[in-house]
Amino acid sequence: MNAIEIKNLTKVYQRSKKSAEKLALDNIDLNIPRGSMFALLGPNGAGKSTTINIMAGLVVKTSGTVAINGYDIDEMTRSAKKSIGIVPQEITFDPFFTPRAVLELQAGMYGLAERDRRTMEILDMVGLADKADATARSLSGGMKRRLMVAKAMVHDPDILVLDEPTAGVDIELRQQLWDNVKLLNKEGKTILLTTHYLEEAEQLCDRIAIINNGKVIADESKDDILSRIEGKEITFRLDRDIVDVPKELIEYNARIEGKRRLVVSYQPAEVAVGALIDAVKKAKYDIADITTDQSDLEDVFLQITRAA
Repeated sequence: MNAIEIKNLTKVYQRSKKSAEKLALDNIDLNIPRGSMFALLGPNGAGKSTTINIMAGLVVKTSGTVAINGYDIDEMTRSAKKSIGIVPQEITFDPFFTPRAVLELQAGMYGLAERDRRTMEILDMVGLADKADATARSLSGGMKRRLMVAKAMVHDPDILVLDEPTAGVDIELRQQLWDNVKLLNKEGKTILLTTHYLEEAEQLCDRIAIINNGKVIADESKDDILSRIEGKEITFRLDRDIVDVPKELIEYNARIEGKRRLVVSYQPAEVAVGALIDAVKKAKYDIADITTDQSDLEDVFLQITRAA
């Protein structure tokens, strides 16, 4: 069973009687495997937050189905909501409450008996145990973000949705947050992440979907999606100065950078690196060093969204 199954999900916003309708989600399908770290990426306004808000019950879908942990959000709403914890972009707690009070109130809303509450355990997990009785307004931006994660974990959900959780968080706190999230994933939690820091998605997630203009335009394993990059560069540092591009490398769009660096742009699907090395050797140069410009998720993201 998938942790989340979305089929033919559509959302149309009617702004007013006089204005045109806004199609936010256009018949999308998504299957998020149980126990995975899944990234949902897309430009601003692509439909990511709308999808998450539908799962949270904050937005009413126009059509389609959404099942969370096997529970349809329309037919088994209570069970679906108990299965998911959502960390929204916005800070959603009273600034005059303490972190302890925020978690206790959230536990009460889920009907958890006092003996079943794990307030201090959760605060310790996110590094806020020493701030348990400080007012929330006194916390730094990064601490508030971590408190939002703690709030989403109060009812011990199987699925944790993180909507831009590290926005405005410094590097050290961001690393601490991801260490906590990776630990939760190892314990069996399914993690759904949206982020504009694409290097985070590349490092953390094993499957990635890209949404643009309300449509899912990619949904693949991380390795498969990274292999879609169309162009790479390889740089040869040669044993002596080079003045002109050797005739053996002209067909490979080679160019000279500096006195001894030869850069070749090529299509991995069409040209083998070995062929480039052979061409350099045929030009009677020795290779002192080789570096490659590795494709990353940002390259693929831009390539796919621009094509769409």
